[in-house]
Amino acid sequence: MAGERDELRRLVEELTDDQVSMTLAEVREQLRSVERPWPPAWFGAAKATRTDVAGRSKDLLADGFGRAE
Repeated sequence: MAGERDELRRLVEELTDDQVSMTLAEVREQLRSVERPWPPAWFGAAKATRTDVAGRSKDLLADGFGRAE
């Protein structure tokens, strides 16, 4: 990957000022398309019957919570 990044840097240096503006807009658009929404779809998927789960997290983990047996 380092070689490709070096090539990209060299190519960017060869761009004219007009090309920089267009290229920058395109790169920004590409980056926006990979942004992840927050919260992720799985966020809050589990529901607890008690409200003190966070306070008991060390105990739950010590008991093997989430560990496949």
